[in-house]
Amino acid sequence: MTKEEAIKLAESKWWEDKSKEEIAWFCVSTKLLCCPFEVMHEAIEFWLGRPVWTHELADTETLVQEKLGLRSFEGPIASAQRIAPDKPIIVV
Repeated sequence: MTKEEAIKLAESKWWEDKSKEEIAWFCVSTKLLCCPFEVMHEAIEFWLGRPVWTHELADTETLVQEKLGLRSFEGPIASAQRIAPDKPIIVV
């Protein structure tokens, strides 16, 4: 999907008649955001049945594996280390 196609799809408000499950599956299947961020985030949290940290959205394959029962949630710090192993993590 091109950037232009993603914008056109977002303008259609395709998500308005979809379930959270459908929205989540679509959003983890595409690399471009095609709906408001908060719609995507809420749908993925519902889909997984837990809060989802925004940095986790950078690795949708791991989210899919969790949904399919192929891996379990590793926690926010471990997931940040896996996603960006060369970046320091500062816990406040």
